[in-house]
Amino acid sequence: MSPGMWRALITVRDEAKVSWLHRRGVRQARAIEQRDLRLNLGCGPNLRPDWVNVDLVDALPLDLRRALPFADSSCVAVYSEHFFEHLDYPDPALAHLREVFRVLQPGGVLSMGVPDAEPVLRDYATGEASRFEHALDQGWHPDWCDTRMHQVNFTFRNWGDHLWMYDFATLADMLAAVGFVSVRRRPFDPSQDSEARRVGTLYVEAYKP
Repeated sequence: MSPGMWRALITVRDEAKVSWLHRRGVRQARAIEQRDLRLNLGCGPNLRPDWVNVDLVDALPLDLRRALPFADSSCVAVYSEHFFEHLDYPDPALAHLREVFRVLQPGGVLSMGVPDAEPVLRDYATGEASRFEHALDQGWHPDWCDTRMHQVNFTFRNWGDHLWMYDFATLADMLAAVGFVSVRRRPFDPSQDSEARRVGTLYVEAYKP
C-alpha cells in the first residue's frame, strides 16, 4: 500500500470517529436548556464552570466545522482560544463565524484568541529577536526550530494543524462581514484567558447588534 493510500485510510477512519462523536454530542446538546448559554468552543482541558464546554476529547463532543446544535439567539457569550486557526479558510472559517453569530443573542459577545501572525512576520523581516527568543525560552517550538524561518513555518503550520493564520485587520474584516460590530483588539484577561497564551495571542472581542 502506498503512503498516500495509507494516509487516506487514516483520514477516513478519523473522520468516521469524529462523525460518531458529533452525533453523540448533538443528542447531548438537545438536552441542554436553550437559553442564556455560554459556549466555550474548542476548549481542550480548559473547562469553565457554568459554561457549555465543547471539545471532541475533553467535553461536549461536537465537530465545530458543522452547524452548532443550539437555537437561534440562545447564547449570551461565546469564547474560544487557539481554536479558530484550525479551521480552513475561507468557507469553513466564515461558516463557523456565521453559526456563532446565529446563536448569539442581540448584544451577545464573541471573545476569541488566535496565534498572532503579525509579530512573527515582523521579527523575521526586521531581524528582531524578541519573539523568537521568547519562543525558545518558553519551549513553544521543537528543538529543531532554531532559526526565524523555522519559527515562521512552525507558527503557520504547527505540525500541520494550523490551517490559516491571522492579524487583527484580517480577523476584524471577517467578523464585520458576518455582521459583528464593535470589533476591537482586547488585552489579555487573566480571569478568562490561559496564562500560557499571554504572549503571542491576538485576542479580539465583537458583539452581535
